[in-house]
Amino acid sequence: MWRVLVLAGSCAAVVGCGLAGTGAAAASGGAAEAQQAAQSRQTEERVRQQIESINQEAAARERAAADAAGK
Repeated sequence: MWRVLVLAGSCAAVVGCGLAGTGAAAASGGAAEAQQAAQSRQTEERVRQQIESINQEAAARERAAADAAGK
């Protein structure tokens, strides 16, 4: 009977270590995904700013062309 209890305790300890490792891996995986999401948002914001800048330049060129045509 004593051997069965020791074996069961040993199995529980080994399984517990595996679960802890899995939890740690999931936590670090979640942190990496959060960092990727933050970088994606930053990239998206930079692209939006570039598009806005291009649109403003195009509008300025159209105004300049219209002014030149009107003279």
